[in-house]
Amino acid sequence: MIRLIAAAGVLAALAAAPAAADDKPESAYIKSLRDCQTKTDPAQRLACYDSAVAAMVAASNEGEVRVVDREEVRQTRRKLFGFALPDLGIFGSKGDTPDAEEEAEITTLKTTITGVRAVNGKYIVITEEGAQWQIDEMPARLMKPKVGQPLEIKAGALGSYFLRINGQGGVKGRRVQ
Repeated sequence: MIRLIAAAGVLAALAAAPAAADDKPESAYIKSLRDCQTKTDPAQRLACYDSAVAAMVAASNEGEVRVVDREEVRQTRRKLFGFALPDLGIFGSKGDTPDAEEEAEITTLKTTITGVRAVNGKYIVITEEGAQWQIDEMPARLMKPKVGQPLEIKAGALGSYFLRINGQGGVKGRRVQ
């Protein structure tokens, strides 16, 4: 009975997932599950799913496979925002998300300041995600950053970023940690 429930869960997950893109290689684990869908004999189909699910669970237990949901990917994108990372295809890329809000999040991060340090006339601003952003020049016309203030970080041209603290004008900054 447990195997039947596990197989049904895997089937539901596969049905909810978008079809694999032709240009992206498919995991052997997903391929084996997809192959089970073509079985017409219920006993063969169940045996196929039992085998495929057992292989996937074993791989998960050994750390070879990890299934993440959309929210985990979104949170990881927020934590990595501002770093220049190679496109590994695991966190999506521009134009790869079906949701306009998620698409905007790739180029803009709205967060809150949880810490501020002044170091040699420069400010290090710490966000709620744990990221540290350095502001080299803080114009006199702007108020200094404070804990609890909203922070909007927007990607600019050529890998630059603009930080808008508490709705004020933007200042150039860079991610340092």
